Amino acid sequence: MCGIVGYCGPKRVVPVLLESLRRLEYRGYDSAGIVYLENGKLVKHRAKGKLAKLEAIIGDAIIADSHIGLGHTRWATHGAPTTENAHPHSDCTGELVVVHNGIIENYHSLRDELKTKGHTFTSETDTEVLAHLIEEYLENDLVAAVKKAVKRLEGSFAAGILWAKQPDTLIAVRNQSPLVLGVSDDLGTFLASDIPALLPYTRDVIFLEDMEMAVVTATEHRIYSLETDTEIDREVQKIDWNASMSEKAGYRHFMLKEIYEQPQAITNTVSGRIDLEHGTVNLPEINLSNADLKKIDRIVIVACGTSWHAALVAKYWIEKYAGISVEVDIASEFRYRRLLLNEHSLTIAVSQSGETADTLAGIRSAKKLGSKILTICNVVGSTMTREADGTIYTHAGPEIGVASTKAFISQLAALLLLTLYLGQEKKTLPPGEIRSLGKSLIDSAGMVEDILPRLQEEIKELIEPFYDARDFLFVGRGLNFPIALEGALKLKEISYIHAEGYASGEFKHGPLALIDRNMPVVALVPKDAVYQKSISNVEEIKARQGRLILIGTAGDDSLSSLTDNIIYLPEVDEIINPIIYTLPAQLLSYEIATRRGCDVDQPRNLAKCVTVE
Repeated sequence: MCGIVGYCGPKRVVPVLLESLRRLEYRGYDSAGIVYLENGKLVKHRAKGKLAKLEAIIGDAIIADSHIGLGHTRWATHGAPTTENAHPHSDCTGELVVVHNGIIENYHSLRDELKTKGHTFTSETDTEVLAHLIEEYLENDLVAAVKKAVKRLEGSFAAGILWAKQPDTLIAVRNQSPLVLGVSDDLGTFLASDIPALLPYTRDVIFLEDMEMAVVTATEHRIYSLETDTEIDREVQKIDWNASMSEKAGYRHFMLKEIYEQPQAITNTVSGRIDLEHGTVNLPEINLSNADLKKIDRIVIVACGTSWHAALVAKYWIEKYAGISVEVDIASEFRYRRLLLNEHSLTIAVSQSGETADTLAGIRSAKKLGSKILTICNVVGSTMTREADGTIYTHAGPEIGVASTKAFISQLAALLLLTLYLGQEKKTLPPGEIRSLGKSLIDSAGMVEDILPRLQEEIKELIEPFYDARDFLFVGRGLNFPIALEGALKLKEISYIHAEGYASGEFKHGPLALIDRNMPVVALVPKDAVYQKSISNVEEIKARQGRLILIGTAGDDSLSSLTDNIIYLPEVDEIINPIIYTLPAQLLSYEIATRRGCDVDQPRNLAKCVTVE
C-alpha cells in the first residue's frame, strides 16, 4: 500500500519526486523519504509523518543539481512509523538504496543469514533485507545482482533500486504489487506505484507484470522476465486521465470533490452502452460469447470493503432481473475456502484499483477451476483487467480520497449495466423494460447533480446534535441494506465513530438491545416494496427512545410523526434507490468528520489501495 516513485531525466529530480509523492500520499502517510544522486554520492532525506514533514526538512535540496532519484511514502507493516524505518533503505556501503511496497514474507530468515555474513541492519523493516541481499550478490553487474536477490524473495514486492556506481540507471522489479513506468521523449522516464503520480509529466505508461524487471535511463527502458531472463517488448498505453483530475479544484477535500464528481462518473460509466431506441445494452468488452453465457448458472462476486457493498446490491439486481443465482464473498475469506466453481460459474471481481491483493488471489483460484472471470475496475491496464477474460471499466477518473465515493457510485452503475445485459442475453428482460430501467440509470446522473448542493446544506445543519456521538447505527432493508453497511463504513473510516450497519429485520434479533436515548440510528426508508416493514422496524426503535435520522421519499409526510430529523430524496424507480440513497450516507459522514476536525482524505491507519494481505 506504500507509494513508490522514481525519475531519471533532464528535470531537477527533487521537485519531481515531491510532486509525484504528493499525488501518491493516499497510499500511505506514516513516513516519507527521498534519495538522489549528487556529485557521485547518494543523498537521503527521511521524516516520520506525512509528506509535509519531509518537505519541511528538504530546504535547499529542492534545487539540488541531480537528475535521478527515488521517493517513497509509507504505510507501515513491518516496524513502527519512525524515521529509522522510513524508506529509502541502504546497504552497508551506503552506495545502494531501495524503496519497496509489499511484504517480504521470508525476511526473518534472510535477515538472520545476512547478519551472520556481517551485514548490519539499522531498521525493523522487511525492506532493508532486499538492500543487503543485493549487496551480497553485487560485484560489477547490478542487473545480475538484483535478479539473484529477487529470486530469493517470498511474498509481494514492487521495488525501485539506485546504485551510486551506475549513476544513470534505475531498476524496478515487481511481483504481486503494482508498478508502472511513465515515458516521455522530452521529460525522461518515471516509475510509480500508481498512475496519478505520473499525470503531471506524461500519460504514456507501461504496466509491469509479475516477476518482471525494468532497467531504465533518461532515454530508454528495457523490460525483462525474471523467470526466463528474456527481454520483453511491452506496448505503451495512453491514459485518458489528466493532471487536473487529481487536484482539489477549489474543494476543501478530495473526498468532497469526488462526491460532487459522481454525476460525471455515472455518465462516463454508462455513456454509449445503453441504446434507448432499441432497448438494448452493449457490453462487447466483457468478452463472453452467447455460448459462455448460456452455460452460466451461478455468479460469484468477489470484493473487499466498499466494493463488497456494491456487490451486495448487485446480488439483488441480478437475481431479480436476470434470474441467476448470485453469491457475494469477501475476497480475504473467498481465497482460503474450498471453492466449488467450474465452467458453469462466472466470477466477477469488483475493485477500484484492480490491484487489491486478496481479490487478485481469489480470481486466480477461480480461474484455475475453469470459471470465467469478469473484472469491474476503474484503472485501465491494472493487473485484474489483464488477467480477466473481460472488463467493464467504470471511468470514474482518479480517486484520491481514501474513503471511496465516486468509485462506489460508478461500480453500482456498471453492475446495473451488467444486470441489464445479462437479462437481455438470458431473455428475462424484454426491450421495453431494458429501455425503462436504462433510462432511469442514465437520468440518475442529472438527479444526483441536482440534489447534492441541497443535501449538503441540510446535512451540515442536521448533524449538530449528533457529531459528538460515540456510536451510530445504520439500518435498511432489501436494496438499501448494503447502503446501510456502506454508510456505517464511511462514518467509521473518516470520523472514527464506532458505527454498524444492519438489515432492519435483524434488529429484534439482538441489536435492539443497543437502543437507548443516546444511540443515533440512521434509517433508510424509501417508499419501496418493503416500506411498511421498514417503518415497523423504525417504530420499534422509536419506542425505545432511539435518536432517529430518517432518509425517505419526498412527500412522505408520515415520517414527521417519528422524528424531526428527516432527509428527503426524490421518488425514483426502486432499482435506482441505492445510487440516490448513497449520497446522504456519504455527506453525513463527511460533515460529521469535518465538524470533529478529522483528516477526511487521509484517515489514520488506512491507505487507498490494499496491495498486501
